[in-house]
Amino acid sequence: MTDASRDARASAEPVPVSAESPLVGAPPPVRARHLGELRAEQPLFAPTSAHPLELLPTRDRLLRTLLGHRRVVLGRSDHDQVWGWLGTVVVVLVAAAVRLWQLGRPHTLVFDETYYVKDAYTLWNLGFEAQWPPEPNPAFEAGQVDTYLDQAAYVVHPQVGKWLIALGIQLGGGAESSTAWRLASAVAGIVAVFLLIRIARRLFASTAMGLVAGLLLAVDGEAIVHSRTALLDQFLMLFVLIAFGCLLMDREWARRRLAERVAAIVDAGVAGTGRTSLLYGPRLGFRWWRLAAGVSLGLACGVKWSGVYFLAVFGILTVAWDMAARRSAGVRRWWEDSLLADGVPAFLQMVPTAVVVYVASWWSWFATPGAYMRQWAAQNPGQGVTWLPEALRSFTHYHAEMWRFHTTLDSDHAYKASPIGWIVQWRPTSFYWQSDDPGVGDCPVTATSRCAAAITSLGNPLLWWLAALAIVAVVVLGVTRRDWRAVAVLSGTVAGWLPWFQYLDRTVFTFYSIVFTPWVVLTLVYVGVIALEHTERRPRRHRTVILVIGLVVAAICAVSAAFYPLWTAEQVSFDYWRNVVRLPSWV
Repeated sequence: MTDASRDARASAEPVPVSAESPLVGAPPPVRARHLGELRAEQPLFAPTSAHPLELLPTRDRLLRTLLGHRRVVLGRSDHDQVWGWLGTVVVVLVAAAVRLWQLGRPHTLVFDETYYVKDAYTLWNLGFEAQWPPEPNPAFEAGQVDTYLDQAAYVVHPQVGKWLIALGIQLGGGAESSTAWRLASAVAGIVAVFLLIRIARRLFASTAMGLVAGLLLAVDGEAIVHSRTALLDQFLMLFVLIAFGCLLMDREWARRRLAERVAAIVDAGVAGTGRTSLLYGPRLGFRWWRLAAGVSLGLACGVKWSGVYFLAVFGILTVAWDMAARRSAGVRRWWEDSLLADGVPAFLQMVPTAVVVYVASWWSWFATPGAYMRQWAAQNPGQGVTWLPEALRSFTHYHAEMWRFHTTLDSDHAYKASPIGWIVQWRPTSFYWQSDDPGVGDCPVTATSRCAAAITSLGNPLLWWLAALAIVAVVVLGVTRRDWRAVAVLSGTVAGWLPWFQYLDRTVFTFYSIVFTPWVVLTLVYVGVIALEHTERRPRRHRTVILVIGLVVAAICAVSAAFYPLWTAEQVSFDYWRNVVRLPSWV
């Protein structure tokens, strides 16, 4: 055989199956040792591809290896595009309805709203969180919202979440309106549902399962309660979800760019010398999506410091994706290449960006002389980090005080909950409870029993219990199938849940789990995705899987309908409340 014929044959042979390929039933992978050996014994998509792989250009073959056939063809049909957006609109409208309906109920500062609503109001008016006179809530709830003092208050969380609450107050009609207190949280919850639909659709390469993920988040109790309560954790959840979506976009953009540039090298080698052996792969250029993720993670840290755990986990995740991409593309020194070409730039794009955004989010503290500890450096010369300018010296000292508070908080609380039970919602947090006898308050005289109104930050029990089992299944599937999606759906739970196990002696609450609730949903949906893929060539079993998924979703929605009054302070009979709240640990 001549060199020319061998070159032509090499260029026509199919690309190896990636270890990351999500396809079920694909032939075993044959890893290429370098770019000159991009070949495999079996075609990647012989039955389902519109054209045999050996007839496709190098770039297209690489795209199918790096992204998978489902992702390559997702959204190409008009039917898929129409249902993708029409379904998204329907699910988002459901999310909006359950979050905005009587949002101002109750007209009472609920749970930690007593801190964050008033902090947000004074932050908007003064540039810092101010102190209030003793027992300010009755007057504030009655519309006397300007009784605050001109002294700064000691607060232990950054300002971004409170700025968003303040913006909602301004747009929603003022601090006299309880609807305005919660408007920003409701909008954040609705946006999160929209984002999860689009993220899950891209992650699983399935419009239908993207809509399922969005619907499950739309009806979950944790998500509904936090969308109707002016706390900070809702905004932390939104920003880390945005960051995850940005990194998912970056993963796809980088692989498309890698396919283009590797294809150019391979095609040039075939046309020239007949062999291309590459130790290191091509550089991919500036990663704007990764920079956007750094900005969002900086804002997340500007809501609560626990955003830093997501910065660490997502940073490792995005570099691991790059490593897998270069390995699948046939780069011989893929690990070293990824660390130098992708890892170092990833760190520089994400970590310094997040730090700069975090510091900038304190702009009003720097700009306002009366802010808490703003003048500490001037009043304490020679103390603290002396080489820093006065403003930053005060800033670092204030942060040291905040750190001391967070790491030593051990006061008892009736709803203190160990992180071990969060994943099954063992000890949910009661935000509000009101019980009246017939004829008292809003309880009708004709009521046959006492009336109850409650806001309990309890995730949909069926959803969370199934998801707890799904976590175990996903770990097994991730190991046995070497599926990148398994790691992706677990990443948020790892970042949002596992770090709290180092604070078992600290006062923590189950409602912190709202931050990783989207990944709880993704974990459960992933199991359904695998079942669908595994049965796609067996129509009868495939229809059974679709039926089971439909029944599970319907059952979760029915449970949400039963619990909805207890998530929204709707007045119900005490008997109804007692019949729904079945576990003693929920009380």
